[in-house]
Amino acid sequence: MQKKIFFIGLVLLLTGTFQLKAQYAKTDSTYRRWFVGSSFYMLGNFIPDDPNRPEYVQLNLGYRITPKDVVSLRFKRSIYSWPIGIPFGPSFDAPGLNYPGHARILAPTVGYQRFWWKGAYTSVYALNAFEKYMDENKKKIGNGYTLYLDFYVGYQFKFFKNRFFFEPAIGCSYWPVRTKVPASFKSIEQKWPNYFIQPGLDFGFNF
Repeated sequence: MQKKIFFIGLVLLLTGTFQLKAQYAKTDSTYRRWFVGSSFYMLGNFIPDDPNRPEYVQLNLGYRITPKDVVSLRFKRSIYSWPIGIPFGPSFDAPGLNYPGHARILAPTVGYQRFWWKGAYTSVYALNAFEKYMDENKKKIGNGYTLYLDFYVGYQFKFFKNRFFFEPAIGCSYWPVRTKVPASFKSIEQKWPNYFIQPGLDFGFNF
């Protein structure tokens, strides 16, 4: 499943390299302060016959303090059954490397985005992930908490007179705080680093 989502991400990243436009100016008639959005990662929910379907949900709400400074609130929910630090490659979905069960995650998130030149931006997000761990029989075996810090470099593309936008990016997720991980899960993930390189695939509607 992870390979499929990564492939979708690369396709969207490559096909977004057109319609380059300057970032907002307050004198621009299309300038809008508020937006709502989500992530194309939600397409992973529709991969047929996938035993590790992520049940991924993401909702973004943002406000442009200035044309170059943006703050946002996000809500994320998903499940995962593999150590997040596994890099893209042959280890993905390899036998014996997944958790003996899965984790359900709820993650309210705060973020800041800075536009530097035209649509080029950097952003940082703090995800407060509250996790519920389930064994292979779907029985709860514990609760935990992880603080994820996500850093992105990307470009925003605007469409339909700035009604819609797409933000392909490359980012790094790092978790400095991770507590109450069940021993059976921890023994699987301890061989992997506490960071992960991933594409960003956000989109949204301005109003």
